Amino acid sequence: MGGRENLSREQLVEIIERLERRIAALEAENADLKRRLAAASKDSSTSSKPPSSDIVKPPRPPGHAGNGRIGGQPGHPRHQRPPFDANRIDRICLHELPPSEVRRRRLRPLDSWHVLQQVELVEKPYVVTEHRARRYLTPAGRIVLASLAPEIRRAGLLGPNLTALVGWLKACGHVSYRRIGEFFGDVLNLPISGGHLAACCTGKLSEALKPAYEELASALRQEAVLGSDETGHRHRGKGYWTWCLRAARFTVFRLDATRAARVLVDLLGEDFDGILTVDYYSANRAFARRGEVRTQYCWSHLLRDVSFLRQLGRPPLARWADQLLAIARGLFRAWHRRTGTDPPRWRRQMERWKRAFLEKVRRPPQEADALNISRRFDRPGAPAYFRFLDTPGVEPTNNATERAIRQPVLDRRITQGTRSVRGLRWCERAWTAAATCTQQGRSTFRFFRDALLAYLTHCPTPTLLPANP
Repeated sequence: MGGRENLSREQLVEIIERLERRIAALEAENADLKRRLAAASKDSSTSSKPPSSDIVKPPRPPGHAGNGRIGGQPGHPRHQRPPFDANRIDRICLHELPPSEVRRRRLRPLDSWHVLQQVELVEKPYVVTEHRARRYLTPAGRIVLASLAPEIRRAGLLGPNLTALVGWLKACGHVSYRRIGEFFGDVLNLPISGGHLAACCTGKLSEALKPAYEELASALRQEAVLGSDETGHRHRGKGYWTWCLRAARFTVFRLDATRAARVLVDLLGEDFDGILTVDYYSANRAFARRGEVRTQYCWSHLLRDVSFLRQLGRPPLARWADQLLAIARGLFRAWHRRTGTDPPRWRRQMERWKRAFLEKVRRPPQEADALNISRRFDRPGAPAYFRFLDTPGVEPTNNATERAIRQPVLDRRITQGTRSVRGLRWCERAWTAAATCTQQGRSTFRFFRDALLAYLTHCPTPTLLPANP
């Protein structure tokens, strides 16, 4: 203690400066650790990561607690399956009391019945047809066969309905070929090898879907509004990308080895004249700059990035993020009331909210994370976030495209991707047909069957292009 008291002023100043440098270094290290911890804890609510990437479901924010009850909720209409029409009923079984009980209880039969309709599998739910072509012998001793119809010869072992079922299980049910084979053997008592099932999908059914797929892919360039998104895919153990482009009435998938902007150029061309709703990924921005394409950047992605700033543990960032989120909530509350508000008044409200958001986002704290978000709203870039306010048919988010791409994500996680070029093409065509049929309220199974029948008989392929409204 006496030694400390005998230190000179210069020595004390040196000790203080050394401690200050140490404190500054520790503070910088602490801030860096907080940033890394926040980045490691990102989930689908605070970043552009998909919900499927969450290890556990992120906790609900305050004020969003459910009532804890499952099933139908109070106030919701009851949904019941409509009964089968008379022409779909195969047989009717009448159940009556014994005549002795009717007499004993003095009952009078009424001309009305309590009805319970029951559906059941038949013992063998398929028909086996053996096609025999008679052999003939010519005077020269050569064997001649009677001809089989082309649709029979090209179909092979499985007919159009069963082939369409295999395609549906693979494309819509995300079932592996091995499990489909187990289903056929165990349930239908019809053992089929996995190789034959794969050939059904990647061979004749894929070829049957090819014209409809190419027709939709060509139609993308004429659409006024498109959503685009991409997700990972595994092909022969390597990283590929599933691209999804969604129009109002149809969806197109494309599998490619790259995530670069050239995929959008291939699909949409250099002079795409519509509006592309996308996230802020660099390939989307590069495509927009390349051809001066008008974009609508996704607000869901933006607000998740803003929400992430609150986790970094820096008060100026958290305050700025909270203020931006509050303005955004007001903006979208007003936007959702657009149908019940006088149009000029609603437009004035939206302009006020837009101006408030821009004023706040353009005055960020001097932090790299905030500055990165603020740069998106420079003078040339800001309109790309607000086109939904004055362009009919444009949504502020890319949520519809993200929902469409969930099906390939499920398929990838269950089947572990593709292993051949024919498998790539099958996935593109089958996913496109399934997503488009869902959008249009059509049966994917029936479209698979009709496309296959057209392919087998050399008839025109049914179209997936929506009819003009």
